[in-house]
Amino acid sequence: MKLRHAILFAASAILLAACNFTLAADVTPPPGYVTPTPIATLGPLFPASAPDTSNGEAIYAEKCAPCHGTSGMGDGPQSASLPNSVAALGLADIADKAAPATWFTVVTQGNLEKFMPPFNSLSDQERWDVVSYALTLHTTPEQIEAGKTLFDANCDASCAKKFSNAEMMSALSENDIVAMIKTGDGAFGSSFTDEETVAVAMYIRTLTFSAPLATPTTAPATETPVSAEAGTPSAETTPIEGTQAEVTPEAIPGFGNISGILENKTGADLPSDLKITLRGYEHGADANAGPQEILTLETIVNSDGSYTFESVEVPENRIFLTEVELNGIQYQSEFLIIKPETSEFTMTPITLYGTTEDYSVLKVDALQIYFDYANENDVQIIAVYSVSNPTDKAVIVKVDASQEIPFIKLPAGVTNMGYEASQDSASFISLADGFAMPPTTADKPYGLIALATVAKDKTISIEQPVVLPVEQVMLLVPSGVTAEGSTLTNNGPHDFQGSSFDLYSSTSLNAGDTISFTLSGKPASGTAVNADLTQNQTLLIGIGALGLALIIAGGWLYWRDSQKSKDSADDEEDDEYEDAESVLDAIVAIDDLHRAGKISDEAYQKRRAELKNSLKKKG
Repeated sequence: MKLRHAILFAASAILLAACNFTLAADVTPPPGYVTPTPIATLGPLFPASAPDTSNGEAIYAEKCAPCHGTSGMGDGPQSASLPNSVAALGLADIADKAAPATWFTVVTQGNLEKFMPPFNSLSDQERWDVVSYALTLHTTPEQIEAGKTLFDANCDASCAKKFSNAEMMSALSENDIVAMIKTGDGAFGSSFTDEETVAVAMYIRTLTFSAPLATPTTAPATETPVSAEAGTPSAETTPIEGTQAEVTPEAIPGFGNISGILENKTGADLPSDLKITLRGYEHGADANAGPQEILTLETIVNSDGSYTFESVEVPENRIFLTEVELNGIQYQSEFLIIKPETSEFTMTPITLYGTTEDYSVLKVDALQIYFDYANENDVQIIAVYSVSNPTDKAVIVKVDASQEIPFIKLPAGVTNMGYEASQDSASFISLADGFAMPPTTADKPYGLIALATVAKDKTISIEQPVVLPVEQVMLLVPSGVTAEGSTLTNNGPHDFQGSSFDLYSSTSLNAGDTISFTLSGKPASGTAVNADLTQNQTLLIGIGALGLALIIAGGWLYWRDSQKSKDSADDEEDDEYEDAESVLDAIVAIDDLHRAGKISDEAYQKRRAELKNSLKKKG
């Protein structure tokens, strides 16, 4: 099982680089707060312009090599300070299973569980450039040239054109290409040896590059960008420099039917006159302006919850969603982006719930509180709540003029309170005077950040009221500062990437309890509070607080490992190999690379030890 959702929540909650939800119109963040730059959304998962591997090489050297290593062996100078191994992108046994679109998603969204941040500083095209370069790390010029020779001799013009389709190629791994060469539709390499087939697949990958490692005989065909999956409408799509092809009259295929279903879990029949609205959006010539609503249609929902909008104009790339209002809550479907060559479209189901205003049914799965001493006159308090709704009803939470969320109470005497939803939170539903929280799934809690300040003093008394039951409590206190309280357990000092803090845990708490403790002392030099986070609110809440997120995630790792009563199976990370035979193949491959002088001794020994451990588990 991967790291518990509490770890993921703690890290991603601090990384509030994107917050698509406002808790309520009258709930405001602290004074001076600056809304962070949103994380780039995923548009069509293929590049509109052919990736430039030379540009990708430069980006890789700056952004990726410090962890992944120059040759992609996971041996970069920063890898030793991480608590987990770094993916060896340059190994064939890893690279040949990877589709470019998969790696593009990881670079865009990050992998906080592996302590990899999202690379929001890179444009979409730059991410495609660096992903494409990373996919060449396991190849050699000799293999590419050998593959080109075989390809030219056996693949005709129509065959070559197929492999120049950027959308198709972005979704294919090297293993997928090998299968197409050997046994797929139009297979042309049934007589190739395994080594020859791999070389041809490596060469084929270069056909969609702007500066391929070997010059292709057939120039890549120009493809019109087509969205590969539905997503929130955003100006940030994969076309370079924000450009996106406009829908022209020639691109309109015609009309179609858009249907869907309402899953009624309210416990009552649907109103006979319940209306559902279909909204259509398109990007204009200026992608930075965002999508514009160009269509609004209404129809009545059938008694069984089904609905259909007939004869709707459905040009390629138009974005649709459906929404319905019931009992004061407006529900929405996920977004649908029109693809060509079909006239029947199905929206994702919308689940309708009964409602309750009894927020006592909610449960706090985890509470992490961080104390930042960087400011001269006060201490910043950042409380990260992971909240679940285990019922079958949507909980309505009313927020009054006090701007407080009723089930979150911060210590008495604090000022500058503010709230935000975390990036990876389950979706809240905004209401005019608060918000709604539908039932949660086990792996998708609601994430809330509560921010406040308290005057700095030699001794600070904290009385933290608890409104809802809290299963897990963790305090992160800069080393040098001591927390004392009857329910606290000091798990000792912990260093993470040069930052030092003490980790405290508390027993689980019941509704109505209070966490009482005092903070005394001052941070020691070399702790995580040398820079004043409050001087840059984007740094505090946004991507610049990655260090804090890593500290919190590292703290959870440390604390988790110290809990002997936990099920050890929960602490194991997913194995990347399916069976022992796959691990043995990987060991043989890395031995060959080491004998050929392509891997340093240090990287070889580290990777081989990891593979041997994996083999023991398979045995």
